Amino acid sequence: MVDKTDIIVVLNLESTAGSQATKEFLTNVHNLVRIGEAGKEKSLIITSKNLYLSPISAYTLMKRSDSAEFNITFE
Repeated sequence: MVDKTDIIVVLNLESTAGSQATKEFLTNVHNLVRIGEAGKEKSLIITSKNLYLSPISAYTLMKRSDSAEFNITFE
């Protein structure tokens, strides 16, 4: 589970995945946690401890974050 206070930024991979800088960045990180099936990633969640590739869209995560008790749970 990722606590809302630990989140630094959530990036929409659908708009940034084609960027050479994004590809290089994801290739060089060591604390990347892939959630779900490879190739289905829609967002990159950067926290103070890890980076998460998530199949949940950045827009959906933003809507969920409006909840007072927002935490991201990956199963």
